[in-house]
Amino acid sequence: MNAILKPASSMHPDEWAARVELAACYRVFAMRGWTEMIYSHITVRLPASVAGSEKQFLINPFGLHYSEVTASNLLKIDVQGKKLDDNPWPVNPAGFTIHAAVHEHVDGAHCVMHTHTTAGIAVACTQGGLAQNNFYSAQLHDMVAYHDFEGITVHADEAPRLLASMGHKPLLILRNHGLLACGETLPLAFVRLWTLQRACEIQLAQAALGPAIPVPEAVAKKTTHDSFQFDAKFGAGQDVFGALVRQVERLDPSYKN
Repeated sequence: MNAILKPASSMHPDEWAARVELAACYRVFAMRGWTEMIYSHITVRLPASVAGSEKQFLINPFGLHYSEVTASNLLKIDVQGKKLDDNPWPVNPAGFTIHAAVHEHVDGAHCVMHTHTTAGIAVACTQGGLAQNNFYSAQLHDMVAYHDFEGITVHADEAPRLLASMGHKPLLILRNHGLLACGETLPLAFVRLWTLQRACEIQLAQAALGPAIPVPEAVAKKTTHDSFQFDAKFGAGQDVFGALVRQVERLDPSYKN
């Protein structure tokens, strides 16, 4: 099934720009191995210049691998899960449940990312969750929330509980399930998720070596304060994300189609 929508010239340039950036992000995830067959999601809320007062967002077509996502085959849907274009691909109801709730109710949640990486799920399955014992977890002091596992996220009644668990924190560990990140921009959400993913990878590797050296609370707080990668004055992840997009560009620029 070839789902090619309107060419860029026939839609609002802000929507096309959001599509290209999001499609690039899917390819970055594929390049890094942050994929789960055709499952999991990265979504972006469209700006008011495109959606007006409505909340609309872009999500991957259910059935495509991340390496197949392009700017033109992304789905545009509203918060009820209704498709707003003639794209023939379906919407994954599990993806809609989590992402629509966050986009609709969390201020600044322009972008939402969810992964099922081995390291992320492994840490999500532990009683203690993320350990404050390495360089990367120390940069996430008071940034990570937890939500208890309720099964596959296809039931709308879970959304209020998930939002209550998340509160105002930009990172959420879904216990027994995976990781979730949000941000005011896609690059900021990405660098937050990347930091959490690295912390989980190190925690998983370190666990085989015996007891870890904990990072004191005051040191972790200072480390998070000094972590410039989240700071808008230093690009808030744009430089990191841009470097990875250039790598994707060299490998396969078809994401822009």
